[in-house]
Amino acid sequence: MTDDLFGTDGVRGRANRWPMDTETVLKLGMAAGSMFAQGGHRHRVVIGKDTRLSGYMIEQVLSAGFLAVGMDVFLFGPLPTPAVAMLTRSLRADLGVMISASHNPFADNGIKMFGPDGYKLSDAQEEQIGRSVQSGWNRSLAEPERLGRAKRIDDAQARYIEFAKRTFPKDVKLEGLRIVIDCANGAAYRVAPEALWELGAEVIVMGNAPDGFNINDKCGSTHPDGVCEKVREMRADIGIALDGDADRCIIVDEKGNIIDGDQVMALVAKTWSEAGRLAGDGVVATVMSNLAFERYLNERKLTLHRTKVGDRYVVEQMRAHGLNVGGENSGHIVLSDFSTTGDGLIAALQVLAAVKAADKPVSQICKLFTPLPQVMKNVRYRSGKPLELPQVKKIIADMERKLGNAGRLVVRPSGTEPLIRVMAEGDDEHAVRLAVEEICSVLETAA
Repeated sequence: MTDDLFGTDGVRGRANRWPMDTETVLKLGMAAGSMFAQGGHRHRVVIGKDTRLSGYMIEQVLSAGFLAVGMDVFLFGPLPTPAVAMLTRSLRADLGVMISASHNPFADNGIKMFGPDGYKLSDAQEEQIGRSVQSGWNRSLAEPERLGRAKRIDDAQARYIEFAKRTFPKDVKLEGLRIVIDCANGAAYRVAPEALWELGAEVIVMGNAPDGFNINDKCGSTHPDGVCEKVREMRADIGIALDGDADRCIIVDEKGNIIDGDQVMALVAKTWSEAGRLAGDGVVATVMSNLAFERYLNERKLTLHRTKVGDRYVVEQMRAHGLNVGGENSGHIVLSDFSTTGDGLIAALQVLAAVKAADKPVSQICKLFTPLPQVMKNVRYRSGKPLELPQVKKIIADMERKLGNAGRLVVRPSGTEPLIRVMAEGDDEHAVRLAVEEICSVLETAA
């Protein structure tokens, strides 16, 4: 059970089923609380959530676990994941917790944890908590006089709005811009539109009527068609689509075309490099970012550092190399000058700042390179480790050799499902498709 409790981004699963059942969540609160409640002072944990129905149950049970080991609990209610990370530091909490399954449908939920520095917990810390959940959490129960207290923090949303606004240039306003924003009926349904409006924009809001069931339902960054259509309908200057916990965003230009995370990172890197703000002359992205993005950076004598998929690995690499821009092509953008994790609203504000500075349409500002043809396919397997089979290793090596310097191949297991994900990209679309088909054919036979 310990090995499976934490995935690539905290604990996640179907609500009211393991590991998001009440018993496991209670033990998780006790285990994490025990680990961070060290020393004689009063310890505190801050908890935010998105808008899923199950958030009420998980919030109460998780709080009970923290209270039982002597931690005071500060409850924020619906708030973006990056806001929880920021307020963990701001309120000098020992631990921060976000209850969310990000872009997943409402029936799922999850728990993300941040240390007192606002960064997500390391693999070692998660493994330690997992072992505690499995054995021995009872020994840390507090004496009656040391039980924790719980209270609601009413101004958490206002604090985050002010924080987000401070990341925008002081002498710039969004007046004259018509912005469509889709909040995915999720955690940012109040704070994101309010921040944009207070900065002077005309704001057209979508996905801001959560009912516990409609989070990410045909809306938000995983379903951006609605924003694209609304931008064209309203003749807006830009569209912004957030996901359920607002740690990622997709940008839409004035023509209704999608601008992915690679283009956003390229824009920020270009803008910050020209202003002397880009630390380390490089950017961190995952193995899934397009090769054209890497070439774009190289032409400007900037380096692309690649990591495994997952924003936590991006952040680890950024910290290791002293870089301040990183992210994923899915829209997780980490700007460490402002935040310790992906922040969809802050990323969008940086795009808007560049648009205002250039006084040009988004389509001209954000289209910095033409992505190379990229083909992806998933192969489901029953058991074992297909990537370790000799015939699979051979076909991967053969296809890598055929693509050479004109392309790139990524074959990796999914972190959440029994799938092998096969991705190839390169200058020759036919060669790319052939490489994916050949590898998948061998995998399907082996699996």
